[in-house]
Amino acid sequence: MQNSRLAVARRVFQTEIESLQQVINQLDEAFDEAVELILQTQGKIIVSGIGKSGLIGKKIVATLSSTGTPAYFLHPSEAFHGDLGIISQHDILVLISFSGETDEVLKIIPFLKWHQNKIIAITGNPDSTLAKNTDCCLKVMITQEACPLLLAPTSSTTAMLVLGDALAIALMEARNFLQEDFARFHPGGSLGRKLVTRVKDLMRTDNLPFIEANASFTDLILLMSAGRLGLVIIGSEEKAEGILTDGDLRRGLLRFPDTSTLKIRAIFNPNPIIIAEDEFISEAESVMIEKKIATILVGDAEKCTVKGVYQIYNS
Repeated sequence: MQNSRLAVARRVFQTEIESLQQVINQLDEAFDEAVELILQTQGKIIVSGIGKSGLIGKKIVATLSSTGTPAYFLHPSEAFHGDLGIISQHDILVLISFSGETDEVLKIIPFLKWHQNKIIAITGNPDSTLAKNTDCCLKVMITQEACPLLLAPTSSTTAMLVLGDALAIALMEARNFLQEDFARFHPGGSLGRKLVTRVKDLMRTDNLPFIEANASFTDLILLMSAGRLGLVIIGSEEKAEGILTDGDLRRGLLRFPDTSTLKIRAIFNPNPIIIAEDEFISEAESVMIEKKIATILVGDAEKCTVKGVYQIYNS
């Protein structure tokens, strides 16, 4: 039973891979025309489709929007009942219908013609009504769906999805859309956090554990526990003399097991790394990875002042 299920999975993969190969061979100057239309427009991209094509359209919109091309999804039925008002004259419509004869999609074409919008079709039927009434037709003709009944959209929707990705990537490269640009559209993601967020946005500034170099071992342990950072900072905000982490403490106890005579000055790091609060998180973490540390002080390295602490595992 398990082997037969694996066989089904492999068959589906193979069928869809072959379908994608067919679509690759269909790519022509229409793809260039579609990219150029989008690059030249002063409006936004509005994608419309229904059913499975509509779901693919929503994903295409998400990819375009996150890669520098403003895009919106418009449900064709809702459009026909009042939502056409969101379409401006400069907008480009991408209409998706594998058959090219989807009634809900075709119904909005007369308005688009009257409104003088450019239309890009994604369809598996280049002779369809949709294809004949658009400015640019992108073909996704396949010979077989992966569905054994040849009914459920499978290979066709995969082809539409990949074609949408191809459009988005072509537009990215044409606009020289860089990693930093991507991060600005994804401030909540890990890349956005590293490339847009600055150290001051994530550093801890409250109740920093400062301690004098001549403090007792008991005071050291109490402050390190209370600070919940796994460290203490030797000195003050105005003048940091060094840093002592829990790792430094463990290594120090191996050298000086008699805590009654243990001196903080003998075990702390007198050369702490201090990074400016306006540095990007990506720069701070690069330094931390290079130095193999999980904690870095934030402030003025020249004046040895400290405003905060940044830790990778708490970010």
